[in-house]
Amino acid sequence: MKRIESCMTECGPELANILEMAGKAALRAGKILRELYGKPHQIRYKGDIDLVTEADISSESAIIAMLNKARLHAEILAEESRSTYNEMPTGPVWIMDPLDGTTNFVHGFPWFAVSIAYAEKGRSHVGVIYCPMQDELFCGCLNNGAWLNGKPIKVSGIPVLDKSLLATGFPYDVRQKPAKVMSALEAVLIRSQGVRRAGAAALDLAYVACGRLDGFWEIKLKPWDTAAGQLLLEEAGGKISDFRGGSYSPFIPEILAMNSLIHEELLSIIKNVL
Repeated sequence: MKRIESCMTECGPELANILEMAGKAALRAGKILRELYGKPHQIRYKGDIDLVTEADISSESAIIAMLNKARLHAEILAEESRSTYNEMPTGPVWIMDPLDGTTNFVHGFPWFAVSIAYAEKGRSHVGVIYCPMQDELFCGCLNNGAWLNGKPIKVSGIPVLDKSLLATGFPYDVRQKPAKVMSALEAVLIRSQGVRRAGAAALDLAYVACGRLDGFWEIKLKPWDTAAGQLLLEEAGGKISDFRGGSYSPFIPEILAMNSLIHEELLSIIKNVL
């Protein structure tokens, strides 16, 4: 709790209370995921390579139950049980992924996270990403900063793409439409120091925010993949756009998220390919 409280002191009273709710819910969900990690799972398929398990459901149920007790009068947009939307919500809304990296979780690969954002008028005001196996809690508060386990974070200062370590992800229909995805990967791979594809977009964004990665791009993401991570990265000094350099929203299915020094360099490559 101390790491949440230290972040709350940097926010105004209203956002501090929301941050406390989100942080506690993420920690509770993370505890559930740790308890279920490494055990046999009940797996069903939403697509060829899109999995959901009892851990996703249990984590989401715990988060929703905690947020409902808070009585904040906000909508809930959640990957497993409340994933339908026709347009960007304008009122208060919780946007959550109870287990980002389900395939990793199923295979015992410890790279997955809980992601919770609170948004109003299409913009995240609070974002929390919790990595249970590493016990790392990333928090962000609009116009007040971003933190990892209570300590301020900022993006890297790598000035050129050639010296950068980047991350990407593949959409769930990559088996049917691999060409553009692989073309982008090849184009960036030969211009950077390395590219990682670990399989959890929320954590990729958190790692860019704290300077462990220098940038991230992906297509066909959903709001719960990026709503919390966008806030973290922008509060840590990063820059986010779509693939044309336009403004970004979690309801746009393409993201280019970098430290600001190499954003234009990577954008020019992605434009040419995608």
